[in-house]
Amino acid sequence: MLTNPDLKSKIDSLWDKFWSGGIANPITAIEQMSYLIFLKRLEDMDNARAAAAKRRNETYRSVFHGNKECRWSHWSQLPGDQMLKHVRDKVFDFLREVGGETSTFTQHMEDAVFVIPKASLLQEAVKIIDDMHISEQNVDVQGDLYEYLLSQLTTSGKNGQFRTPRHIIRMITKLVDPKIGQRICDPACGTGGFLVAAYEQILEENTTPDLIERDEDGKAHHLIGDKIADKKLMQFLKSRALTGYDFDSTMVRIGAMNLMLHGIDNPRCVYTDTMSKAFTEKSEYDVILANPPFKGSIDKSDINERFTTSTTKTELLFIELIYGLLKNGGKAGVIVPDGVLFGTSNAHVDTRKIIVDKCKLEGVISMPSGVFKPYAGVSTAVLIFQKGGTTKNVWFYDMEADGFSLDDKRQRVEANDIPDILKSWGLRNSESPIDNQKFFKVTVSDIRANKYDLSISRYKEIVHTEIEYEKPDVIMNKIVELEKGIAMDVEEIREMMK
Repeated sequence: MLTNPDLKSKIDSLWDKFWSGGIANPITAIEQMSYLIFLKRLEDMDNARAAAAKRRNETYRSVFHGNKECRWSHWSQLPGDQMLKHVRDKVFDFLREVGGETSTFTQHMEDAVFVIPKASLLQEAVKIIDDMHISEQNVDVQGDLYEYLLSQLTTSGKNGQFRTPRHIIRMITKLVDPKIGQRICDPACGTGGFLVAAYEQILEENTTPDLIERDEDGKAHHLIGDKIADKKLMQFLKSRALTGYDFDSTMVRIGAMNLMLHGIDNPRCVYTDTMSKAFTEKSEYDVILANPPFKGSIDKSDINERFTTSTTKTELLFIELIYGLLKNGGKAGVIVPDGVLFGTSNAHVDTRKIIVDKCKLEGVISMPSGVFKPYAGVSTAVLIFQKGGTTKNVWFYDMEADGFSLDDKRQRVEANDIPDILKSWGLRNSESPIDNQKFFKVTVSDIRANKYDLSISRYKEIVHTEIEYEKPDVIMNKIVELEKGIAMDVEEIREMMK
């Protein structure tokens, strides 16, 4: 979390400027802010590379070669109206053409559109971004800064997209436990939250504990990965380990920027529709973490031929997609709407058969309906499964609280099952009996006998607390004493009325 009050204030001010400046759509605002932040970092990074090359007595070709007027330091000093025209007509043309010379982020800039309408808004935004000194901040602060910027998103996107709470993302990532050297994917990556969490968890696991500090959310900071001695492994983690797909080009750009500001210089965020016939990747990933779109159907004529489930519902097709993208032995942590767990259609049952019969279904965590507020009030669950294993006993957990109020305000509260979920998950295979009414195991034979129903209410025992009543004679004596007291009070009132 971003703890610097000055930076928080600047981001709040940036939002206010965009809102009052005529850009009310938060997705559009974030996209425009991301362009400006990238342009600032582009020059900062170019200067750093030039300085490093000079120290090594090497020749360096600037990304701005032949386009010096596209440097932030040049155009940010222009008068307002001139600056607006220059950025719109010159700088954005440069940004669209710079391509793979810098990072995959710029590969998604071909359809980028500059929509800041007023010179005054551009000037104010440039000044605020300059004052943030983003490139001078360490990676922790850069990442937290952009996360805080993203946290201001308060509207649901199209096709069921909405931002997954970061504490839920971290919980799922800890349950799946990705490792250094593994390939990790999110086939509906949005702003890249799961990929960032996987990257940070791997670094945390490979950072000396004494170096790590935690904020009030429990998020680890100063993750340097000093235990990763093999430079090739570190390079793999920063360049090829993490892959995100999304069919929304805006989300791809925002997700790529998020990864870059968390220390991944060359993020692999790919603009593609993973449901379509054009998507051909198979069985490549060790870990998949995802919160796929919950609602909507897709065009039957363009559904990928890999799908065997007869449906157009995206929440079901994504389960089969994830199964197909996993290597044998690969593991997934996926958020699904409750309907996936108990739907009675052939498509629903067939989808559940995939994760029960073709995988080792390890866990089902039922989450309360308020977890995704204010975006949506839908009830959801987390599925943890491993491709190619054998399901024997499935661990169910009934989460009732996540540390925040379950209304639209989502204010911090004491009630929080997440620490217990993580602890209990680690002990789920223990032979010792554990007294906890929030979780239990169900055999695969019971699940099959119940038409592969995975809803927690199907199996959870409802424990009724026996009420103990006093003996009848004790109750009668209390009634008599009570009546005596009433009679005395009535007599006192009568005396007062005389």
